[in-house]
Amino acid sequence: MTRPALPPFHHTPYDGTSQPFTVGLKPIGEEAWLEPDPFLVKHLGEKKRLFSDHLETVFRAEPDTDAAQQEVLDLLTENLSRFHADTHRVGDAEVEIVATGARIPLAGAPALVTVASLVQEDLVLMRPGQDGYRLAAAALCFPSSWSLAEKFGQSMTGIHDNVPGFNGSRMGMMVARIFDNLKAGQFLERFNWSIYPDGDLHHPLPKQIRVKIDDGALAQLFLRVERQTLRRLPGSGDILFTIKIHHDPLAALEAQEGRAGLAEGLRKQLLALDPDQLAYKGLVATRDDLARALEKISLG
Repeated sequence: MTRPALPPFHHTPYDGTSQPFTVGLKPIGEEAWLEPDPFLVKHLGEKKRLFSDHLETVFRAEPDTDAAQQEVLDLLTENLSRFHADTHRVGDAEVEIVATGARIPLAGAPALVTVASLVQEDLVLMRPGQDGYRLAAAALCFPSSWSLAEKFGQSMTGIHDNVPGFNGSRMGMMVARIFDNLKAGQFLERFNWSIYPDGDLHHPLPKQIRVKIDDGALAQLFLRVERQTLRRLPGSGDILFTIKIHHDPLAALEAQEGRAGLAEGLRKQLLALDPDQLAYKGLVATRDDLARALEKISLG
């Protein structure tokens, strides 16, 4: 079976169906856990380059996470075999990427690197401890303005230290309860959005959007949506956090079906951001101009 291509703006968390800086988790089925799309080959090629040239930047793991990493590999290859045979052919010793014929061995590298080399999602293991859950291992090739080296080993509090309204808030407490109560076999999904000045996938540094938004400047910007999922590993009890990046050029919004509603939803969310949230998203210098450009699209 051929999988239909995902159109631009496949996920639109800025359209009014959810609000930024909220938990926004909802249950999904196991068949929707992974999300290979027409950019699979491109994304896997970039991951291969990063793992080859910058392994210490994109992979970290505590010494006692080997069994949990292998558990992730086993669960993910089983899911690919059941639900994604059109993009992956899973064998006993290797997985073939159908589009290219590339064969990725299932041994010879850290298991989390191997499994991250099969899918577009980045993979983060959160392990419970005295200070709550901490980042115990990750294969993180496509971060959105955060560094694995800085966050590795930190608790949820430390990881979200710069996120407005997280620590000491209802949001932070809700996330802690969700982590504590998440059962094996449950799958949860949430989304974040941000705006970037380019289409690069690997973005470990904070960004500030400073372009002057005029009638043609939307072409310079990309709307970056993170699709995040959570599941508890039944063996180790760790929580696996996946992050899948969708990167849509804002210029394409003008030709998108339903563009008026999408543009108006994004405009309203931009205008509703408070100063701390605006600074976190790097939009202090650009928000008002961007809102005006989106208003032109929403009015047709």
